[in-house]
Order: sequence, then C-alpha cells, then structure tokens
Amino acid sequence: MAAPMDGVGKHPAELPPVNSTSFQKKTRSRLISIPGTRPSVQNGQLLVSTGVTSLDYLLGGGLAVGTVLLIEEDRYDSYSRMILKYFLAEGVVCQHKLFVASAQDNPEDILQELPSPILDDVAIPKVVEQPRLPCEPQDRLDAMKIAWRYQNLPKVQSALASSSRFGHYYDVSKTMEPEIRQAAKCHRFYLPDHPTQSSNTHSPMLESYSALLKSLEEVIHREGFDVVAPMPKSRNILRVGLHSLGSALWGDDLSCHDNPRHRHALTTFLYGLRALLRSSLSVAVVTVPSHLIQDRALMGSITRLCDNAIALESFKGSERETNPLYKDYHGLLHVHQVPHLNSLANQLPDHKDLAFKLKRKQFSIEVCWKPCIFMILFNLKRYSQTFLCVKDKFANIIHSDEWTCLA
Repeated sequence: MAAPMDGVGKHPAELPPVNSTSFQKKTRSRLISIPGTRPSVQNGQLLVSTGVTSLDYLLGGGLAVGTVLLIEEDRYDSYSRMILKYFLAEGVVCQHKLFVASAQDNPEDILQELPSPILDDVAIPKVVEQPRLPCEPQDRLDAMKIAWRYQNLPKVQSALASSSRFGHYYDVSKTMEPEIRQAAKCHRFYLPDHPTQSSNTHSPMLESYSALLKSLEEVIHREGFDVVAPMPKSRNILRVGLHSLGSALWGDDLSCHDNPRHRHALTTFLYGLRALLRSSLSVAVVTVPSHLIQDRALMGSITRLCDNAIALESFKGSERETNPLYKDYHGLLHVHQVPHLNSLANQLPDHKDLAFKLKRKQFSIEVCWKPCIFMILFNLKRYSQTFLCVKDKFANIIHSDEWTCLA
C-alpha cells in the first residue's frame, strides 16, 4: 500500500510554502570601459592603438592589453624609435599612464621628442581611383590583370587601413606641446640612475633586467593596474616602452660575442615581463637590436616569447636605397609573429609584401607593389624568351635532313 502523502485533505492556508526556483539567467560580463580602448571583434580582447593606424590593421585591430610587441630595430634605430614614440604619444592623448625605460637616452629626452597630435584630423583617407579614359575599351582594361594574386585587390589603395577609426594621427614634423605632455603621468627608468652591483648568485637574469622588472612590478601594484587587486572606481592602462633591450648598454653581451655568457638573460626577463603583464592592465613595446645578435636560434626564442613581433629593414646604407623600384619607400617591414589569444588560429595579415615610408608629416606602412609586379613581368619575359628558343630549335630539327631520313 502506498504511503500517505503529507498535506492531503489540509486547507491551502495550512500547506507549507513552496520554495521558489534557484534558476537565474546568466548575463554577459560587461567589458571594462577605459578611454582609448575597444574590444576585439575576433576574440573579445581589450585593444589599444599603437599610434600607427596601419600597424594596428596588421596586428588585428590593435595591441591586446596584457601582451608584448617586439620591434626588431633597423640598423640605425631611426624608424623603430619612431614607432616607439608613436606608441607613447597615443598614450598621452588617451590619458594613459606611461612607463619608459632606457639605458642609452634619458627617458625624458624620448618624451620630449613625441610627435604632435592632429586633434582635428579626419578619418581614414578615401580610396582615389584613377580616371578612366573614355576612348579606352573595357576589354583592354580587363586584359591588364597581371597575376591572380593581385586580381581581387584594390586598384590604387596601397595604404593599410581598417574600416573603423581607431587611434589618432600625428605630425612628426612637430613635437608635442609641453602642456599636453606634462599632463600625462609617466614613470621613468634610466639605467645610469639605478647603479647595479654584480651579485655572487648564479641568477640567469642580469641585475639591470632584474632592477627594471622590479621597478615595473612596483608601479603596477602601487598604481592599481593589477587585475587581482580590488577594482578602483576608475581603471586605466599602463603603456610600457622598453628601448633597445639586449644591447651592451644594459650589460648584456648578446650583441658582442658569438657565444655570450649571459645567453638566457633576456629570455628570462621576457618570461617575467609576460607573466607580469598577463595579470595587469598593461601593454608593452620592446625594441631589440636584432641585427647585432649573431645567434639566430636565440633570436628566434626571443621572438617566440613575445605575442607580436615585427622587423624593420631600413634601406639606409644598402643597395636598395638607390634602386628605382624602392624610391617611394624607406624600408621593408616583416611580420614575424602575430597573437593567437582566445582563439584556435591566429589572424594572419592579408599582405606579406609590406614597406614603410616616412613622409614629411606622417609615418605609414603600405603594400609594396612595384617590386612584386616587376618580378612577375621579369619572369614572364624570361619564360617567353626560353619558349621562343625551344621553339626555334625544334623548328630547325623538323626541317633538318636527319629528320627527313628518319621520317
């Protein structure tokens, strides 16, 4: 027989109250709203601008917060230093806090060279198409497709730009006004002001790198950039600019010997830097004189320890400086590493033939068309000449007496 049920035959008022369900609708976590940032459409990461809109386009929309951008310096450290100043100038305009470290130049001198922002600048320039002659037939225009690689590309647009505006434009012919520069809070680390002593412990990290990492860690914890700390009312971004790491001025011998004694000093520092940035609202740009490092395997390890890596190849002092094919550019840009955060596959840039040029007022990265088209035309001409030679030889064999006898 079934057991009697409680509440049967009782008045509704005497029944015990029914517990309400514990189901709660899950809502999306709101992203942190910080001036000068925006979420990535690919992986939802918080992005900041490098100050160079074309470089933002190559990196997937900007630099993700908590990542490291490695810039392999050009031979004279002219254009890599320019990108670093763009990065810091963007932080000043967006009211971000800065951390600048250098062993060669005083960080104050670097800040005084920041380019002036164009606050009333317009959006991305429009694509200017070449005017078509009315007497030019359409079939001739269609026949001018040189290679399948360039069929679906814009006709004239060579500058890299995204569809949505992010970042600001700057005038490199002028320096930033002192009032704007001094309004930003900047932390400086000048190695000669931090004398280091050689320790007896066999630490893989140099004392200079250890002091730099300790100073950066103190700023992150003291200023509230650590994400594990209690969240203040207003959050901000810390932009870290580290100039010419791996040079002899930092006490590193990577660029002095084929078999350096401090072989793992810089890689150990990058391990600590990445761990520090991953748990903070910080983003770093590091420049390294890679042309002085003889060990290419070690340079590959340094590249893989960074989230983004680009290399600048300047034409100064090379044969390409006088080559008419490269007269419109000042150097080539190579993308060695792209980030793959919160995604199964990284986003590769659309173009691999990239060049940069420094105009009178602006630094820009563009697609390098002329050398590629010239090589295609050169190969076509060479193959056509080879085909004609083979055709002539075959015709001579056909009309020879030996061929007649064999027939």
